[in-house]
Amino acid sequence: MKKKILTLALTALTLATFTACGTTTADKGGTTEKELKTIVVGATPSPHAEILKQVQPILKEEGYNLEIKEYTDYVQPNLAVDNGDLEANYFQHITYLEGFNEENKTHLVSVGSVHYEPFGIYAGKTKSLDELKDGATVAVPNDTTNEARALLLLEQEGLIQLKEGAGLNATKNDIEENTKNLKIIEAEAAQIPHSLQDVDIAVINGNYALGAGLNVGKDALAIEDSGSESVQAYKNVLVVKEGNEDKEEVKALIKALQSEEIQTFMKENYDGAVLPFID
Repeated sequence: MKKKILTLALTALTLATFTACGTTTADKGGTTEKELKTIVVGATPSPHAEILKQVQPILKEEGYNLEIKEYTDYVQPNLAVDNGDLEANYFQHITYLEGFNEENKTHLVSVGSVHYEPFGIYAGKTKSLDELKDGATVAVPNDTTNEARALLLLEQEGLIQLKEGAGLNATKNDIEENTKNLKIIEAEAAQIPHSLQDVDIAVINGNYALGAGLNVGKDALAIEDSGSESVQAYKNVLVVKEGNEDKEEVKALIKALQSEEIQTFMKENYDGAVLPFID
């Protein structure tokens, strides 16, 4: 009799275990965890990965699990998309993407723009642009892409005049008019925020300004106009391998990134250092 009771108890326990293992919890949209399709996207930590984390719950409601893989360089996330290890990446502006394809013979395309990180002019020893004296020192990034962008901002503010057609390839050698005889000092972009005390003013990338605790909206003496040539050229984009643009998961991802919810998050959390830009 005892043996029979023990057998019945074990049978009941086994059935209960199988029943529990077969249960899945439905999320808000009625999709179970087992049914979610995973999308792996590469991104640099700030602001891109931070923004993607806000996208995760939006995509979950659409039936997708967004897995974010963080990178600290600009080469590997592109190679990973090209060889199929990543579905997409979100870390670069369109100008860098075009140059990367040309140099590496990759076939990567933009699905759409998401944001831009405005360059700003910040005070060093001189506290306003009106107070700039003859011969004042101005720090700008020393790499070709960012130096041109910095010079265009100085031109926007009427501090210099560049040669016609210099545009996004401008260097300080292309300065045609410099009525204040400004001394342009080229420096590593990441180091400029730490050198403000040594120059009169400096032009700083949005992400480096953010990292240095500078508030773009409050601290910048001037920022790029949203309709400028620079903003269009340096818009940050979602990137996939050519031919994958119309995949359903890619469409869902760009839709979420361009949503009003994410645009609001950018405006409220980055003090103007990251601004929505959708075209």
